[in-house]
Amino acid sequence: MKTQWYSKKWVIVLLHAAAWILLFSLPYLLRPSYNNAPPKTTLQGNGNVYFSLVMDLSWIVIFYFNAFFLIPQLIYKKRNWLYAVVSLLIFTWIIFQTWILVQLFMNPADYNIRMHLLFSFFIFLFIFASSTAYQMINDRIKTERIVKEKETENLKTELSFLRSQVSPHFMFNVLNNMVALARKQSDQLEPSLIKLSSLMRYMLYETDEDKVALEKEIDYLQSYIDLQQQRFGKNVKVNVLFQKDDMNYSIEPMLLIPFVENAFKHGTGLIEDAQIDIDLKVKNGLLQFFVRNKFNKSAVEEVKDKTSGIGLNNVERRLNLLYNNHHKVLINKKDDWFTVSLQLNLH
Repeated sequence: MKTQWYSKKWVIVLLHAAAWILLFSLPYLLRPSYNNAPPKTTLQGNGNVYFSLVMDLSWIVIFYFNAFFLIPQLIYKKRNWLYAVVSLLIFTWIIFQTWILVQLFMNPADYNIRMHLLFSFFIFLFIFASSTAYQMINDRIKTERIVKEKETENLKTELSFLRSQVSPHFMFNVLNNMVALARKQSDQLEPSLIKLSSLMRYMLYETDEDKVALEKEIDYLQSYIDLQQQRFGKNVKVNVLFQKDDMNYSIEPMLLIPFVENAFKHGTGLIEDAQIDIDLKVKNGLLQFFVRNKFNKSAVEEVKDKTSGIGLNNVERRLNLLYNNHHKVLINKKDDWFTVSLQLNLH
């Protein structure tokens, strides 16, 4: 998975550094200027710098220590009492450290213990609260990313499985056609085998891609229809209309074949005036695919084999996974006709 620029480590480090610099600069940026104040001695000015530098570094250490150690090791593991004890010890250390720094770098007479306790307490709460929020939000984002990656991998696995179902199911029907032609010793066997080889080439080398050119998918459909027409001859009337005016789109491979396959499977046999109509057109990125076949509604329902029904259920599942709300499938049985209509947004 491609890493976004804002997820790179050097970008995160720069953002953290910028945030700390801005935070520690605020007291100086917001402090009013006193033009009449007496100038500080060099020793006193340097002492303030050293004092601020050590305290700022301490707050940074506390921030990351809380975020990367205390939260994962104590809060996430339900050791809240220990977390409270450690927090109290850290605050005590901050007070003690400040007293030492005042003795070393500043005038102890100017040190107000009450004001400093109050000031340090609020800074301590701010640092702990912000580091806790930072780590929890960061962990939440990581968890959501992992879940999303797992969902993506599961989706790819499921789609691969569904696609693998199409190929054997389709090949099973086509090989049956070849057997029928061989038994008749038909002259159409050789051109049929050539057609079959082109279909296999498409299935082996094109369907590994996530998307294929729509025109290739239509050529694949046409080859399949030609094979079926060679098999049934005049016993089945097949009307095909592919409008190829707007073919600059891509589509999931082998997505349309189950509709056509289903029509030949259930629209042939003991059916009077068997007929299959196939219509496909694309306009402004909207694919409209229409397949209908006659069926014998008075015939006794035949016992289905284990592979029966894989096609349409498979393609509907794939449409839901890949195109979500960008498609519409309508299936209708009426007046001896079984009709499937698909609208698919290819944008």
